Amino acid sequence: MSKTDQTPRVHRLGDLQLKIMQTLWERGEATVAQVLESLTGPKELAYTTIATMLRKMEARALVAHREEGRSFVYRALVAAQDVSRGVADHLVDRLFEGSLTEAVNHLLTTRDVSRAELNELERLIREKRRTL
Repeated sequence: MSKTDQTPRVHRLGDLQLKIMQTLWERGEATVAQVLESLTGPKELAYTTIATMLRKMEARALVAHREEGRSFVYRALVAAQDVSRGVADHLVDRLFEGSLTEAVNHLLTTRDVSRAELNELERLIREKRRTL
């Protein structure tokens, strides 16, 4: 997306919100109980915590619900790629002053990179060059 295009909305999600969204993206839709069940980890979460978070996320237009009997069934209103694109663009702009080269250089020098990942990056670059 060029700078002249309309800037996409950046969806800032906390860790719990992101985990909830990942559950909804994977499942398509889920009740509070189903979301809670999918969030296994070292920290025990309460049913009411998940229900409250989903209500807050609905107020932000991240999710919506429908009623099924006495349960609310939630679904994501925001696509995973929109969240990742918005966050990535925001990070490149803020941390690397918009420089994709600096962002990639940072990742290549601070993270372990496998030969397969380097080959894939080279393939993606060749593919991008063909479209320019």
